[in-house]
Amino acid sequence: MAAEGWFWLWGWGRRCLGRPGLPGPGPGPTTPLFLLLLLGSVAADITDGNSEHLKREHSLIKPYQGVGSSSMPLWDFQGSTMLTSQYVRLTPDERSKEGSIWNHQPCFLKDWEMHVHFKVHGTGKKNLHGDGIALWYTRDRLVPGPVFGSKDNFHGLAIFLDTYPNDETTERVFPYISVMVNNGSLSYDHSKDGRWTELAGCTADFRNRDHDTFLAVRYSRGRLTVMTDLEDKNEWKNCIDITGVRLPTGYYFGASAGTGDLSDNHDIISMKLFQLMVEHTPDEENIDWTKIEPSVNFLKSPKDNVDDPTGNFRSGPLTGWRVFLLLLCALLGIVVCAVVGAVVFQKRQERNKRFY
Repeated sequence: MAAEGWFWLWGWGRRCLGRPGLPGPGPGPTTPLFLLLLLGSVAADITDGNSEHLKREHSLIKPYQGVGSSSMPLWDFQGSTMLTSQYVRLTPDERSKEGSIWNHQPCFLKDWEMHVHFKVHGTGKKNLHGDGIALWYTRDRLVPGPVFGSKDNFHGLAIFLDTYPNDETTERVFPYISVMVNNGSLSYDHSKDGRWTELAGCTADFRNRDHDTFLAVRYSRGRLTVMTDLEDKNEWKNCIDITGVRLPTGYYFGASAGTGDLSDNHDIISMKLFQLMVEHTPDEENIDWTKIEPSVNFLKSPKDNVDDPTGNFRSGPLTGWRVFLLLLCALLGIVVCAVVGAVVFQKRQERNKRFY
């Protein structure tokens, strides 16, 4: 188990050469035993990508079955989606197309990691291409709509791989990856590239690459992490890391894409879901995870975000909770000053009495 801890620790940083989506090598014969024992404790938190943890019922892997037909085992697709022997093309490089692919089976894993091998490419130059891909873990499936080919006001998680800046005033550099969690009450604003509902994001140059491009999404114990491998260096690079995320079980994995006046080929080569071996407390085990409402325990609302090219949050307008915090801090400051003043005044009075 200790050796596996070393193996898994490196797994999130490197992928195994020749085996897309899988973590890197384990320890060599000279690895110190005490170091293995020390790192062994992290093994339960990170998947090693081995087949024993691969959930095939939620994975899309070559060779695909059903090539040339309108359906395939375990997955449904709609719209412009086309299944070939090498990739699933959600949209061709044509205007006004949208397509999606969705897993048949609801996922009841509390902790999981999805590795996505994808490709976005086309003939458009500079900003003359769009719109992008969305990866989904949602309550509803196969519902077309305006959000990268899928429905708005969804319930669940979405990761947007956006290639076109609709907001001309934005300082962000595109392509751009962002995350949104929704309980059905929020609408994705295309005109602002989803800025008001975005939880976090990063710039990611994944379009028209000559090599394979990968994205990994991990959800475990309320922590959502998104990482990329876009440089052909066989290494994962951090993009998004959020805590306090609550997602239910029993939702569906899927991917969709859309084009408008501008277009691109949006291809999914594989989607591999791995189960994370994580221990939960008895209280957590007794929770009905299918009844959890998608939410994020965030200090501030995503609607308070303003544009930030780094993908981080900056101060927004003074909304109700901000005013409350400011008033609370002011009140605490007044109380502290009053107490300190009273103590100083009392000591001065005692000092003055000594002179009489």
